Amino acid sequence: MKRYISLTILGIIGLILQSCGNQDSASKKSGAITSNAAERVYVAPGEHDEYYAFLSGGYSGNLTVYGLPSGRMLKEIPVFSQFPTNGYGYSEETAPMLNTSFGMVPWGDAHHPDISQTNGELDGRWIFINENNTPRIARISLETFETEEIIEIPHSAGNHSSAYVTENSEYIVAGTRFSIPYPQEDMAIDKMKGNFKGPLTFIAINDEGRMNIDFQLDMPGFNYDLSHPGRGDSHGWFFFTTYNTEEAHTMQEVNASQNDKDFIAAINWKKIQQYVKDGGGEEIEAKYAHNVFDHHTQTATSTIEKKVLRVDPRKVEDAVFFMPTPKSPHGCDVDPSGEYIVGNGKLSTNLTVHSFSKMLKAIENKDFDGDAYGIPILNFESTLAGTVKEGGLGPLHTEFDGKGNAYTTFFISSEVVKWNLKTFEVLDRQPSYYSVGHLMIPGGNSRKPFGKYMISLNKITKDRYLPTGPELEHSAQLFDISGDKMELLLDFPTHGEPHYAAGIPAEIIKSKSRKIYRLDENEHKYAAKQESETRMERDGNEVHIYLTTVRSHFSPDNLEGIKVGDKVYFHVTNLEQDFDVPHGFAMIGANTSELLIMPGQTKTIIWEPKREGVWPFYCTDFCSALHQEMQGYIRVSGKNANVPLKWTLDDEEIK
Repeated sequence: MKRYISLTILGIIGLILQSCGNQDSASKKSGAITSNAAERVYVAPGEHDEYYAFLSGGYSGNLTVYGLPSGRMLKEIPVFSQFPTNGYGYSEETAPMLNTSFGMVPWGDAHHPDISQTNGELDGRWIFINENNTPRIARISLETFETEEIIEIPHSAGNHSSAYVTENSEYIVAGTRFSIPYPQEDMAIDKMKGNFKGPLTFIAINDEGRMNIDFQLDMPGFNYDLSHPGRGDSHGWFFFTTYNTEEAHTMQEVNASQNDKDFIAAINWKKIQQYVKDGGGEEIEAKYAHNVFDHHTQTATSTIEKKVLRVDPRKVEDAVFFMPTPKSPHGCDVDPSGEYIVGNGKLSTNLTVHSFSKMLKAIENKDFDGDAYGIPILNFESTLAGTVKEGGLGPLHTEFDGKGNAYTTFFISSEVVKWNLKTFEVLDRQPSYYSVGHLMIPGGNSRKPFGKYMISLNKITKDRYLPTGPELEHSAQLFDISGDKMELLLDFPTHGEPHYAAGIPAEIIKSKSRKIYRLDENEHKYAAKQESETRMERDGNEVHIYLTTVRSHFSPDNLEGIKVGDKVYFHVTNLEQDFDVPHGFAMIGANTSELLIMPGQTKTIIWEPKREGVWPFYCTDFCSALHQEMQGYIRVSGKNANVPLKWTLDDEEIK
């Protein structure tokens, strides 16, 4: 017995030693792989990344810019949320960008960025992104990396299936995730079925990028989740996934998951566009804000619009159809050829792929299985191209590498799966950490993907990074997809909750990136383009201060004659004409934010002094060796004082 115990102990020790040896071997192997991966994502000091990656910020309301393959965060672009870093949404010039029909909304929920296209290829002019909570779409210039336009979407709730752009940037769309009365009215919630609607909004884009609502489709009250445009032969169509075709209004996690199949809505927008041009549709009341930033005046304006054109899809022959697809689909993705439409049924065990050419044939043959509120439902088998079997659990989103392969995220099994578009066979799978949502291949939703890298955007991080309290930043993982197998190279934290991303080769846009704003083109109403133009002007209790900045002083830097109760407007112009030399402006007691003023720009902040005294202001952005000396003083006198306005620089009055 003792001998048996001794042998057992020796065996256990041997196993432990063997395990240690295996661990050492595995460690060496892992170290070699890690070293190799590190070399492949390393971007040396002074060198540039190969790609820009634009990640939605989710509940941050903003858009973040990363370099690939390094994973370095390059910029956060404020879009739907106030941003005290540079005063966006606080300054008088940018506050109108956050205006809505509900008043100023200082926060947004940004989900899906998409880059403008020409002939189905990324052109790098603009990037569009949706806002889910207060339905809006924004256009960001890829010359300035600043938000230039935001349009609110009326008669909508939960603008989720956007912002996706057609092949020549003719349209972007805005769906309705939460069906509602259309137009809004007081209605019992349990009367939802058959009475609520899910309007789909088509926003036209002109050559300068300006957006305008062309029409809204009066669609049945399902939940419209995601969308993508056709391309190639399917150009002129748009495809939207729907769920909750049960039209449940409570406990949707159960009651909206009863049907084996929901729908992909196929919309022939070219036919509807012509119908509208021919006078079709009806104009209805609407109220929505349209906010535009003018780079010449460097000021945003907000206009409240009051009409929108509603189109009944049943009145446009062969324009709208429903394709059944399993089950509670999320992503709706179209391959580079435009032939395959992938319905990612998040409660389905298989991945369903539809054929555009088969869809057209089914329409021609009127191969219908009834209708939904007068919209024909196509026969499922008639549109089916194939099925990816046992791909994983919980398919969410698919993109393409341009080499005949597709990549799908599976949320529940927490992996990315590569499969072939012709055979529908699984070719590779890689785990993600953890609970992957969307993925992105640069150009992966265009005619010309750049199939070198893929990033997965993971919802839960847990043990990937140093702990920072109860929550960690979300994880993005970078894969090399240039070979037969996906190779994990890097993971890095992302800010906010990235729902989706768009990527583009840096060479397409970096040479067009604006480096300064030319002073001679500054048409801001309150610009002071040289120090001799700086001054103070009083109009009742309003005082306008025309201020300039240059390394390393303000002009003027001593100001007197301000009184308690005044409303003081600081109009600050940065006189620099050198790349990457912004100046900051901060005023003690200002109840807004600082300003960050780019070279050649003018920005305005309001200060309402409440106490007498001498109060400093200073530059917040390190600009030179004498940055600390870049400051000034404002004397504030009592409300009934008679101190005259006085402004000086180097103790001399400015004239």
